[in-house]
Amino acid sequence: MVRLILIGAVLLTGCGSPPAAVPEADATADASYTGTVGQLAALAREANDAFHKGKPDDAAALIEKGEPLESQVLSVNHPTLAATEAASDLDDLYGRMLLSNRHYVWAQSLFQKNLARWKYWKPQTPDTLTRMKQAEAAIAECERHIAE
Repeated sequence: MVRLILIGAVLLTGCGSPPAAVPEADATADASYTGTVGQLAALAREANDAFHKGKPDDAAALIEKGEPLESQVLSVNHPTLAATEAASDLDDLYGRMLLSNRHYVWAQSLFQKNLARWKYWKPQTPDTLTRMKQAEAAIAECERHIAE
């Protein structure tokens, strides 16, 4: 009899209503998030400038410095467009550097990451579509070199 009562009690506790969901705070509204996005965008610009000035080691150091910031700004539920653009710029530059060093498969992987970012970005804008087409073109370039 005691077993039946215990089984009944266990079954009844399973029938209770789930706890109310606590709304999650929007991390992108925090000033530190916006500051981190600004730092990442600045690092991406500096790295791009260094690469174009023929200083790939400086560009690589800046990319490496930006990777933790990229992870941080993309780790929220819905990253902002500015955060996604800054991360995309950093990955695109890294991919172009790998492409110039004939590391085609690694470069292709970074370009595919960018393609996925922009293919599923909502709402699509002319800029996001342009970024998606650039990623597609970079992937095609990698595939041409891989096939050689």
